[in-house]
Amino acid sequence: MRVLLWHVHGSWTTALVQGDHQYLVPVLPDRGPDGRGRAQTYTWPDSVVEVTPEEASEAEIDVMIAQRPEELNGLAGDWLGGRRPGRDLPTVYVEHNAPQGRIAEMRHPAADRDDLTLVHVTHFNALFWDTGSTATRVIEHGVVDPGYRYTGELPRTAVVVNEARRRGRVTGTDLLERLGEAAPLDLFGIDAEGVGGIADVPQDRLHDEMARRRVYLHPIRWTSLGLSLIEAMHLGMPIVALATTEVPQAVPAKAGVVSTRVEVLAEALRELVRDPEAARERGLAAREAALAHYGLERFLADWDEVLEEVAA
Repeated sequence: MRVLLWHVHGSWTTALVQGDHQYLVPVLPDRGPDGRGRAQTYTWPDSVVEVTPEEASEAEIDVMIAQRPEELNGLAGDWLGGRRPGRDLPTVYVEHNAPQGRIAEMRHPAADRDDLTLVHVTHFNALFWDTGSTATRVIEHGVVDPGYRYTGELPRTAVVVNEARRRGRVTGTDLLERLGEAAPLDLFGIDAEGVGGIADVPQDRLHDEMARRRVYLHPIRWTSLGLSLIEAMHLGMPIVALATTEVPQAVPAKAGVVSTRVEVLAEALRELVRDPEAARERGLAAREAALAHYGLERFLADWDEVLEEVAA
């Protein structure tokens, strides 16, 4: 099957393109948001092919995967020779994010569409978005297993948050000072240095750097389920996390501590940093849970089922 999708979310796309299809990814000379092309920091298979606007307009496409409202509202038509997503081309819309704003106003931009299928990446997102009559599915995350890498040699806490300063309270950036009093924190992510974090670490080194820390902290108040959390579990890291959005479903009790009480999270960080053996045991449980629930094989099988259904 020939699948067209824009390179929007690197980690998620890295998992998707491990499937048995050809993936056409738009590219522009500046490699900006509307034409990033192949990933520069992730390893993608040869089945991912870059296409220019001219090539895309003439390409045979079985299914398009949209991920942003603008892809439904003009961008795809500009690239695809006037073919309209849903109307002229079988289309799946993937919603990566939790909705923002008042709960009564959380209406999805693809609501009440009878010409496409909407896929949420968590059951939490599906619960909160109002999608009207649009056919809706949930395909939970899967990741390429980075392997068990945990050493926990540094009595510190790893946190991965992109744009922590700009996103502020959404990502729990305001909580880091309080939690950092319980155990030293190392913040990774795009623009992390803007809030005292570590300068952007290349993707090929990030997993090793995370796994050297004793604990993984997920302080995010309101978002979808961060892939960095699932990757930390795969690495074998014990988890301390806010009990928000999908986290209570993703992190079992034996894998760490999940709570809405900041003082409980702080005490958990103290205990796990102080007790390397307990941290290692929790991390092994986290890896077991991640492999069972967020494995790549299940993820790709779920996506094959949806793509075949939409393309039929």
